[in-house]
Amino acid sequence: MLPTLAEVLRLPALQRARPRVVVGSEHLDVPVRWVHIAEVTDLAHLLRGGELVLSTGIAMPDDPHALKRYIDDLAAVGVSGIAVELGRKYHAELPKPFLDAAREAGVPVILLDREARFVEITEAVHIRVVNEQLEELRESEKLHSVFTRLSVEGADTDRILHEITQLSGCPVVLENLSHQVLACDLNGEDPGTLLTSWESRSRAVRSGTRTVHAPATGWLVTTVGARGQDWGRLILIAGANPTPRQSMLIERAATTLALGRLLERHQESLERQTHRTIIAGIIDRAYSDPEEALVRARAVGVPLNNRELLGLVLRLRENGTGLAAQARLSDTAEGAARACRELRLPALVGSLDDLRVGVLLALPPRRRVDATLHMLADRLAVTVGDAAVLAVGSTSDDIREVRRSFLEARQVGDVAVRQSDRRPFYRLPDLHLRGLLHLFRDDERLQTYVERELGPLLDHDARHGSDLTDMLRHYLAAGRNKALAAGNAHLSRPAFYDRLRRISNVLDADLDSVETCLSLHVALLSLDSVRDGQR
Repeated sequence: MLPTLAEVLRLPALQRARPRVVVGSEHLDVPVRWVHIAEVTDLAHLLRGGELVLSTGIAMPDDPHALKRYIDDLAAVGVSGIAVELGRKYHAELPKPFLDAAREAGVPVILLDREARFVEITEAVHIRVVNEQLEELRESEKLHSVFTRLSVEGADTDRILHEITQLSGCPVVLENLSHQVLACDLNGEDPGTLLTSWESRSRAVRSGTRTVHAPATGWLVTTVGARGQDWGRLILIAGANPTPRQSMLIERAATTLALGRLLERHQESLERQTHRTIIAGIIDRAYSDPEEALVRARAVGVPLNNRELLGLVLRLRENGTGLAAQARLSDTAEGAARACRELRLPALVGSLDDLRVGVLLALPPRRRVDATLHMLADRLAVTVGDAAVLAVGSTSDDIREVRRSFLEARQVGDVAVRQSDRRPFYRLPDLHLRGLLHLFRDDERLQTYVERELGPLLDHDARHGSDLTDMLRHYLAAGRNKALAAGNAHLSRPAFYDRLRRISNVLDADLDSVETCLSLHVALLSLDSVRDGQR
């Protein structure tokens, strides 16, 4: 950071000349880039701005118009100030036309009451400037190293923002072009203070250039984007006087975020990540104050206050791992978000784990819930297809109850994915016996029942690699209609009948008994619930 004129005047080399500011004391915060010694008056074309001009005044004209032209020319190139040594031409004061012209142009004028060693002043200021430039170079290299490492490591947005707060000690916010918060690291500050009415406050800060400072808010704002496509703004809440280092920091961070966006287009969008973080915080009770969840949700454009809150879960029908499964989950989340936008439904949408996408609907009062769910289910059929089942939790008007709604929807989804009937959406009452068994899946008595009824058959399949358990499913699902079950199993009738005889022998059970088959069917449903609970 370049020294200001006030700092230069405090240097010992200048203090020995007893400097006295006679014009422009309100402009002493201007930076000094260099010192230029000149006795001629036509020197403006030799300067680049930011210089402190030193002169004895010996060659200055006496004509008031020529003095004004001298001052105006220096002001036009942006000099930091003019220091005139008394004793050669001027003995006590400078001419009034000189001072008036400087005052009008806003150029500080300093009188040196004692003889000055200009070479010492030049040397002292230049050493200070060079040292500052070297320090800026070191800081630039440090920031380059930090953010290059983050880019190479593929650091996510939260980690990059955390690094910004560590390096600056200031809160930082990343927003989209609609002025909604995508991510933030508030450095321990109160979210209610920093994020309240975020959109309206942000819209008041316009970005004319890539990086601007808004003194009224203390925000240092830079645009985030790449390849000519801007997609957000990075805001450092730096205070009234941000340093060049902070400007350098936020610009380098914005470049890293833009590069990460280009490299991660196949992954979950930043908006989905932000929504997922808020939903996870609600479910895991990560917020010490529920009001924080309301503030964060409102900052991303989803008001939860005075709304009917409803937790939904989209449960994928197919399990999987790897990039294909991640892409399927990401597509489901983006499809759900698109469906909510098309229906103008305020909602947080984000993945809950590898199999589930969570949707927190925030419905206005008096909106019909069932009608809304049917419209959403129809739209999801278009944007998501048959890749997932839609499970619905109970409604609530209290953010504290949203966790229960999501847990209920998750349980419903795990059971509904095995349902043979295809409903637009499922609630707990729709699951009947499967729902009841799912609720008791962790009970040791239910697990013991499964082992007692099906243990021998499961052991037999495990030892011999057979499919008898699946054949029993077909038989019971067909209502004990052997011909229908054989067709569903893609076996000939004799082959299927042989499988039934083997099942009967392994279990020592009469498969023509209604009560026996009912017990086995309940055991199979219980087995599904127990296995779901272990995933």
